[in-house]
Amino acid sequence: TTDAHCGEYTPKHWKTRQWLSGFTGSAGTVVVTLEKAGLWTDSRYFLQAEEQLKDSGIDLYKSGLPETPELEEWLSGELSSGDTVGIEGSVFTASEAIYLVDFLKKHNIKVDADFAPYDTLWSNRPEIPLHPAFILSESFSGESASSKINRTLNELRAKNCQATVLASLDSIAWLFNIRGNDISYNPVAVAYAYISEQETALFIDSRKLTDETAEYLHKEGVILADYNKIYDYLPKISVDKILISPEKINYRLYNAIPDSCRITEEKVHPVDQLKAIKNETEIAGIRNAMKRDGVALVKFLYWLHTQLEENQTITELDVSTKLRQFRSEQEYFFSESFETIAGYGAHGAIVHYAPTTESNATLQREGLLLLDSGAQYFDGTTDITRTFALGHVTDEMRKDFTLLLKGHIHLALAQFPKGTIGMQLDVLARQFIWQAGENYLHGTGHGVGHFLNVHEGPQNIRMNYNPAPLMPGMITSNEPGVYKTGRYGIRIENLILTVPSQTTEFGDYYKFEVLTLCPLDGRLLNVSLLNEPEIRWYKDYQKKVYETLSPYLTNDEKNWLSMQL
Repeated sequence: TTDAHCGEYTPKHWKTRQWLSGFTGSAGTVVVTLEKAGLWTDSRYFLQAEEQLKDSGIDLYKSGLPETPELEEWLSGELSSGDTVGIEGSVFTASEAIYLVDFLKKHNIKVDADFAPYDTLWSNRPEIPLHPAFILSESFSGESASSKINRTLNELRAKNCQATVLASLDSIAWLFNIRGNDISYNPVAVAYAYISEQETALFIDSRKLTDETAEYLHKEGVILADYNKIYDYLPKISVDKILISPEKINYRLYNAIPDSCRITEEKVHPVDQLKAIKNETEIAGIRNAMKRDGVALVKFLYWLHTQLEENQTITELDVSTKLRQFRSEQEYFFSESFETIAGYGAHGAIVHYAPTTESNATLQREGLLLLDSGAQYFDGTTDITRTFALGHVTDEMRKDFTLLLKGHIHLALAQFPKGTIGMQLDVLARQFIWQAGENYLHGTGHGVGHFLNVHEGPQNIRMNYNPAPLMPGMITSNEPGVYKTGRYGIRIENLILTVPSQTTEFGDYYKFEVLTLCPLDGRLLNVSLLNEPEIRWYKDYQKKVYETLSPYLTNDEKNWLSMQL
């Protein structure tokens, strides 16, 4: 799936898995032997992968299920002693490649990390993007690049290291206050970086740099070098210890570090930790972005309501197009933050469904519409999911929605001690649907960047263990869901900011501030399933949405929104 920068979303140049298999999901690995081929992907894409792999000769392996063999285990069973597996080292993370090499070595199977057949087999392969990079003003970022570099060096010194190398594009974008348009939905520029006590270098194609961008970086003490020179540069560095995150650096870069340089491995890179804790300027920006995003969403919902009332034909693609239009009219809009998920009826059960001209369903005045969308603004990134009743809905739908809302509310109201990790809070969101014998296989929450990637770490909220604690300044999603194949899906998502709560004799406690501003659909509530604190949270939230957004709406939009209270 990944590219040379270990990203979740990749430029077309590196979409070799998609080119080979036809599977377009954001996560997955294809393995091809002389006799068989298989695709491993997670639960978000089981249904999508089944459809896209049909008649391809590629078998689907559903990652995470007890009956599914791990990729490495499958390979060792299919191959024989003395065989060789080829991988493209620049698109495997160091951690993945090292594990693969060590695992297969036990079976006397070799790994060739310089195998890149796509260079010759893929005709008309897209080039590495060359969109101009630009500087994000410190009025939005709240801190200079030189200050961030100095803070990074302080973190390195604390770990007795003198240098680090970065491949992760959102980390580089944050550190140098640069943004770009090289990847759809993620405002980043393709580059590498090296930070040390002696010098800080940014490896980027010079054609991407305007005079203004280059001048800012020079002023901040950054040396500029050609993008591909990183592979010549690294073998020549002369430092005692270098810090890397094996999951955020590709295997080719890892192998370029000279043997004389001792490697300190950190699961969470210091830059990612610094980036995750938003400063006051960034937090103020995201609050303002949420207001504008909420205005766009309410304008869209009023439009959708009136169109359906007038029996106009509306499709899933119409929903995506119109919502983007309303967002694009807001100040500081840059792009969407991911491809809009507009799933009507059974399509809502496909967790990461995105409508195409082939699948495009027409909305009817019945059932559910699951709408997961977001935007990139210069002052913040948004990500929101709402499920709407388009007409008649069943008691089962109302029950599912209400149980999910209860879990959503209990997570939003959590108070927890310093050091708490997401796994310890995850059950708050799942407890009520578990009691009903239901579940969802994706995480409850992911970190969100500031005018950066909509998915970022190190924190998350999910059933899997992740040692990164939730800390003040971190923005995370709260998005429980239920998906009933062939029928409907329901998800409710707000972004939440970790903030201090209180200090007692037992230590510091934190809580969440809800950032997202968009009404919840009261037509889907079964109020009898809510207790008084839950009803109070719901009413307070709806009231806050109305009071915050109504000054920016027309009278008709305002009246419609007031009916949602």
